[in-house]
Amino acid sequence: MNENREINALFHLLDDPDLEVFDTVASKILLYGKDIIPNLENLWENTIDEAIQERIELLIHRVHYQDLQAALRVWGLSDMQDLLQGAILAARYQFPDLMAAQIVTEIDRIKRNIWLELNNYLTPLEQINVLNSMIYNYFGLKGEEVSYQRKNQFFINQVVESKKGNPITNGIIYQSLCAMLDLPVYAVNIPRQFILAYFDSYVDFAEPIEPEDHRILFFIDPIQGQIYTQQDVDTYLKRVSVPAVPSYFKPQSNKRIIQFLLEELSKCFQDDKEAYKQDELMNLSSILEE
Repeated sequence: MNENREINALFHLLDDPDLEVFDTVASKILLYGKDIIPNLENLWENTIDEAIQERIELLIHRVHYQDLQAALRVWGLSDMQDLLQGAILAARYQFPDLMAAQIVTEIDRIKRNIWLELNNYLTPLEQINVLNSMIYNYFGLKGEEVSYQRKNQFFINQVVESKKGNPITNGIIYQSLCAMLDLPVYAVNIPRQFILAYFDSYVDFAEPIEPEDHRILFFIDPIQGQIYTQQDVDTYLKRVSVPAVPSYFKPQSNKRIIQFLLEELSKCFQDDKEAYKQDELMNLSSILEE
């Protein structure tokens, strides 16, 4: 975007000590959208004052955040809420220039290798054994329990690159692969866990879902592909003193999974300086309730 008189005038006001003036200037700059980012970056490079540089960085962040809000709203209202694309949008909060193609290509490569090993004669358990072998052995995905100190494990691009995630991001990769391969595997709402379940039929999230509509054959822990039976899960619920209720075994929509990812990611930003990021991420999550 070429700099015009209005943009130049706005940029000259960025050093105004009056916060009210700065907020007014920021609001007008945001109206230009992503097109103004190169201008802001150029201004940052030619600014010596660190305080002004911080204001410019904040403005660039606000422009990206505004764009992300709009993209997430479109994703949430779309008929096909692709889970992998939702995770890529969540990662764009920290990596606004993230290119999706590399992630999609890598996941598609794993999918093709799994597809070559699958056939119509395999049982559900045998199918999942093939997936586990490809995901955790061939691709080399590792998993760790959720830690809010390891925020990189919440970003799908960094998980694909480092091959190390947490149950949520590993689960998103796992479920995305299952969707590509037409396997009825969906996240369920077991307390204090992010766990997948292999159902006896496909789920249409466009219709109201009752827990009794679908039967779970077994559960899958996406950290490393461990298989659990219904009895294993019942034993776990007893151990943590949580009564089993039908809603725990209800398949979760892709929209709800991305909401949960954003909510958990927000917990990574605990100190006062980053408190605004916690608010922004919770706001992104609330957009998906609209």
